[in-house]
Amino acid sequence: MEIGIVGLPNVGKSTLFNAITQAGAESANYPFCTIEPNVGVVAVPDERLEKLASLYNSEKVIPTAIEFVDIAGLVKGASKGEGLGNKFLSHIREVDAIAHVVRCFEDDNVVHVEGSVGPLRDIETINIELIFADLDVVEKRLLKNKKLVKSGTKEQLLEIEVLNKVKGLLEDNKLVRPIHFTDEEWDIIKSFQLLTSKPMLYVANVSEDDLAEEDNELVKELKAYADEEGSQVIKVCARIEEEISQLPPEEKGEFLEELGLKESGLDKIIKAGYKLLGLITYLTAGPKEVRAWTITEGTKAPGAAGKIHTDFEKGFIRAEVTAFDKLMEAGSDVKSKEMGWTRSEGKEYVVKDGDVILFRFNV
Repeated sequence: MEIGIVGLPNVGKSTLFNAITQAGAESANYPFCTIEPNVGVVAVPDERLEKLASLYNSEKVIPTAIEFVDIAGLVKGASKGEGLGNKFLSHIREVDAIAHVVRCFEDDNVVHVEGSVGPLRDIETINIELIFADLDVVEKRLLKNKKLVKSGTKEQLLEIEVLNKVKGLLEDNKLVRPIHFTDEEWDIIKSFQLLTSKPMLYVANVSEDDLAEEDNELVKELKAYADEEGSQVIKVCARIEEEISQLPPEEKGEFLEELGLKESGLDKIIKAGYKLLGLITYLTAGPKEVRAWTITEGTKAPGAAGKIHTDFEKGFIRAEVTAFDKLMEAGSDVKSKEMGWTRSEGKEYVVKDGDVILFRFNV
C-alpha cells in the first residue's frame, strides 16, 4: 500500500513524514524544501505477531508494510505549472490513497503560504488544482476518442460515456467518487489514474496543547467538512510524532500515556489507511517465521495464498484456518485442533482479518 502525504507548503507534511518513517526528509520553515518525493517504508504495528512468535518460538518476525511518499507542497496554479506544478501531480497519480495534511494550529513563527490559517480554504486550493489537472487528462482522452463516437466498439463507447460523466463532475468542482458511478463505470475510471478519484483522509496537524484536549475550532471546522464528504479526520501533532519516533520501543507507551493518548498518530493513520482501502491482514506462523500478509477484504483463500507465491494459488488444495484469538486461547496447534477450532476451508472461503493460515497446495 502506498500513501501520498500532501498539503500546502509549511503545514507539517515533511515533519510528519520524518516522524513516521524516520527517513530524515529535509524539513524547514520555507516552501519547497522537499523537491523530490521522499519515500519511506514503515512496518505496520501488529502485536499479534510477537504473541505468535512466542507461541511457535519463531526465528523471525516479518510484519507487513506501508510505503509513505512525501510530496512537495502544492500551491495555486500547480496544474498550470506553478511551483513544482505537474511534477507534483505526476507523483501523486502513482499512490493508492492520499493523506491530506491540513494545518489546524496558530503559530506566528511558522509562515503560512496564504498568510493566515484556514483549513477549508487550504483544502479547496488543493482540490481545485487536482480538478484542473484531471480535466486536462479527461479532455485529452475525449479528443483522442472523438473519431470513435460513431464507429467504436461497445467498450470504447462506454469509456466515452464515462469520460463525459467525469468531465461534468469536474466542471462542477466535484471530486470523482464511486457514489456517482456503477461498478462497471468505476472499473473504467480506475484505469485513468485520476487524482480526484483517489481515496482520501485528512490529517489535522495540531499543536501539542490541542492534541489530548477537545478539538479546537479549526479541527471542528475540518471535521464538519469531512463528515459531509464522507471522509475521515485523524488528529495528530507532527512535532510530538517526531519525538515519539526517536524513543526506544519500550518507552513509547509510557510517553503516550503521559500525554493522555492511547496510540500514536502513525498507528491511527495506518488503521485509517487500511479502512480507506478495504484491507485486512492474515497471518502465517511456524518455527522459522511469523509473517503478516495484507490482502483486500473479501479475498478468497486461493487469492490470499497467491500473495505468498503464485504456485500456492495455482495448486491450491485447502487452507487450514484458525482465528488468532482461538489459537492463543488454545496455546498450541495441537490443542486448537483437539478443540475443533482449526478448520479445513476450500476455494470459496473468504479470509478474515486475524486468520492464522497454513495453505496446502500441489503443483
